[in-house]
Amino acid sequence: MKLMSFRTATNRSWGVFQDDNVVDVGAVLGSTHPDLRSVVAADAYIEVREAARAAPRVPVADIEWLPPIENPAKILCIGLNYEDHRRETGRQESRHPAIFTRVADSQIGHRADLLRPRVSQDLDYEGELAIVIGRGGRYIDRDSAMDHVAGYSCYDDATLRDWQRHTHQFTPGKNFPGTGSFGPFLVTRDEIPDYRTLHLTTRVNGHLVQSAGLDQLIFPIPELIAYCSSFTPLSPGDVIATGTPGGVGFKRNPQLFLKPGDLVEVEITGVGKLINGVAQEE
Repeated sequence: MKLMSFRTATNRSWGVFQDDNVVDVGAVLGSTHPDLRSVVAADAYIEVREAARAAPRVPVADIEWLPPIENPAKILCIGLNYEDHRRETGRQESRHPAIFTRVADSQIGHRADLLRPRVSQDLDYEGELAIVIGRGGRYIDRDSAMDHVAGYSCYDDATLRDWQRHTHQFTPGKNFPGTGSFGPFLVTRDEIPDYRTLHLTTRVNGHLVQSAGLDQLIFPIPELIAYCSSFTPLSPGDVIATGTPGGVGFKRNPQLFLKPGDLVEVEITGVGKLINGVAQEE
């Protein structure tokens, strides 16, 4: 299933994407499952499929897309997880993944505008595959880690590069409002037997700037889940953005930073295409 969160002129809800419509399952199950995080936590996919048969349909032209999981308890982002990106940044190899956090209210959905803040012009794109945790746990074993994945989505971990480099800590540059684009859907894991067969591309104004197979991850998804769950309990709805490949804007010559009016597309085979414009913060 392709699960999504959305807002209309009268309410916010969640549902299943089908044929350019959203089946508003939240209108049927909202009292039990108010959001997709609740659905994921309850493993309620059979219930969702049954309710979808009678739920009302809303044309996607009439909705505002929201991040699939609007209220994750944790957003863990992985840095330097493709060899070409590690090399272009000049960073040394590491035995462990580089991890930083993003706050939930920095996120936007499909078709919303990334915001270039008034304090910086160094807004960069980072196309990524995101996973959503379905079954939580602590000290999750690598061999069983994929059983804890609810599904996959596209992510643009857009970054203010100058703020990222103010100190050796990444947090400021990664958490400006309107810079964590997430969506359009949460594609349930049963739809994708092997994530390593997926391919990620990022385009800016139609020009290809990033291209990589998910089999190129330095630290594959099971290892990321095992490592992250060692230092923090993972909960249903938590998001792990698995890292961006080479080709980021600040390492190009000349540098390519996003400006108002640009269009960014992050596409992953079998997962979807996340599209965002760029606007100046008012």
